[in-house]
Amino acid sequence: MSYETFTLSVENHIAQITLNRPDAYNSMNRAFWSEFPQAVQALDAEGEARVLIISSTGKHFCAGMDLEVFTQPDPQMFNGEAGRRAEAMRRLVTQLQQCFSVLEEIRIPVLCAIQGGCIGGALDLVCAADMRYCTEDAFFTIKETELGMTADLGTLQRLPQLIAPGLARELAYTARKMKADEAHISGLVNCVYPDGKRMLEGVNRIAEEIALRSPLAVTGCKQMINYARDHSLADSLSYMATWQAGMFQPADMMQTFSAKMSGKPPEFEPLRKITPPLQKA
Repeated sequence: MSYETFTLSVENHIAQITLNRPDAYNSMNRAFWSEFPQAVQALDAEGEARVLIISSTGKHFCAGMDLEVFTQPDPQMFNGEAGRRAEAMRRLVTQLQQCFSVLEEIRIPVLCAIQGGCIGGALDLVCAADMRYCTEDAFFTIKETELGMTADLGTLQRLPQLIAPGLARELAYTARKMKADEAHISGLVNCVYPDGKRMLEGVNRIAEEIALRSPLAVTGCKQMINYARDHSLADSLSYMATWQAGMFQPADMMQTFSAKMSGKPPEFEPLRKITPPLQKA
């Protein structure tokens, strides 16, 4: 499929979503909010990709919500009976939140390659990814506070689990820029690269390593780490044992041992496609 706000490709089990509105700093217009979750869910459903890289073109990774969304809002958002207006607003926010939560819910790891500004809604997006990498000129901003609103699409919930909570609060309360070196030291990003070319080369090498591993093992790692983040240690260990009781099968391990003996890369069976209930895969 073709998309208005980004390109999508899959090669050698590596999916690439590249934001491609550089003249608008890759800001998230109305089309983005429908296209992005659809594309990510379609990748997951197909089962061919084993890792997803999200990058962009131009000077900045993403400037967040496009101004057209603020300057041309739905008239119904501010009109009508107060209770029903509030219910509709709450529903809208939860729908927008789900656009990024999908990155946590899909079965494959998500890597973000960030250059220049990662502002507002863009920070919501990258906080929902598995790993983040950036260039030396990158910076991160919770812009919403400066605009007079509270960030509402996941940054305030996820960022304090990625960096020190006190630092996350400082960034939220002040809306100041966190530059690349601070993002690296704080643990928000895994690595800082001199420029975009070397960043994409480095991130692709990491994605290639992930794609070589058993997709069943990798998705198990993702699901267990996410579960442990949201649950107690005891609950997480118990769930790990339950997962292993059902998912620990010898096929992929045999592939690995055979590949080591032959010197050739293993050929793992892909994850099953996700199909609607009661339909054939």
